[in-house]
Amino acid sequence: MLVFNVGICQLGVVADKQSNICKARSMIAEAADQGSRLVVLPEMFNCPYQSELFSQYAEIYPEGPTIAMLAECAEKHKVIVVGGSIPERDEVGNIYNTCFIFNEQGKLIGRHRKVHLFDVDIKGGTVFQESKTLVAGSSMTLVDTSLGKIGVAICYDVRFPELARTMVLQGAEILVYPGAFGPVTGPAHWELLMRARAVDNQVYVIGAAPALNAAAEYKSYGHSIIVDPWARVLALANEVETVITSKIDFRTLNRVREELPLLRHRKPEVYRV
Repeated sequence: MLVFNVGICQLGVVADKQSNICKARSMIAEAADQGSRLVVLPEMFNCPYQSELFSQYAEIYPEGPTIAMLAECAEKHKVIVVGGSIPERDEVGNIYNTCFIFNEQGKLIGRHRKVHLFDVDIKGGTVFQESKTLVAGSSMTLVDTSLGKIGVAICYDVRFPELARTMVLQGAEILVYPGAFGPVTGPAHWELLMRARAVDNQVYVIGAAPALNAAAEYKSYGHSIIVDPWARVLALANEVETVITSKIDFRTLNRVREELPLLRHRKPEVYRV
């Protein structure tokens, strides 16, 4: 399909898990009602972004209520759902920051476990250590869909351009990054990174963030964004809870790649130090 709508559900995450699930369900429906064929949720949308809470909110596929809701909504509304991320517990007890992706039939077609964990200590700013409770994933995630090939990564993964380039060289036409940048890195880098990944790789980039919850311990920057392959911002939220939508037009992608043939240069071995 050359042209279709994408929607981002920038929901405000609260402490009550069931409330987050219900809110996500209603916002997916809202995005679908606005014509979206691809719907994206934010990072840790069922759980406050606090490492000590991840174990409490974690779910095991396919049993968890959040996972079931994502599958049900995808099938009901006949949309592809990129389910942001939630804490996932595996069969031996490891916990991952995981994105589940479902197709229009409600079938799981991909699962991305965040590869680059968010362990930072910004002087006078954000201090966070995901590795206290989470295990890093080890795989790149590409999914074949009725709308094209989609690469999925999570938040801190966007800072590693080699991951994006590898996904694009393997066919990705859209890169999706559920994320939760904070009040220090958000204004400085969120839009910059999304536009950089788009222009570097000549793809559409979707960055889905939670809305700001001023009462939360970790305050999300919000500003969910949709960027085209020319690095033009097609839709941009502010910090409040909202659904934003825009068109994906692969004719634009094809034209950009024809006019600036960056992706033909695929052989790093020609460079010598």
